[in-house]
Amino acid sequence: MARKEFETLTPQMFYILLVLNQPMHGYDIMQKVAQITNDEIQIGAGTLYTLLPRFEKECYIKLIKEENKRKIYQLTPLGKKKLLMEKERMLKQINLFNQIKHKM
Repeated sequence: MARKEFETLTPQMFYILLVLNQPMHGYDIMQKVAQITNDEIQIGAGTLYTLLPRFEKECYIKLIKEENKRKIYQLTPLGKKKLLMEKERMLKQINLFNQIKHKM
């Protein structure tokens, strides 16, 4: 069965939304994700600049201003809700794993 777009988030999607709790432009997003994940997650420019307009279309982020040709985005209330839903989905997976792990 095909996954609906944004039904679940990839790690890259999750971290992009997570760091946009404060206004940021593209390069800062890439740097912040690398920093908070200790370089485990690297966001390439192609991935980032493909996802930003899609997130904006879904109203997960909004363009708040442009300065020096840099677009600065921030998470919206809907984006925050999506992050919380993803957190709950991941917690369910962890809880199920823990239940099954005890039977292994």
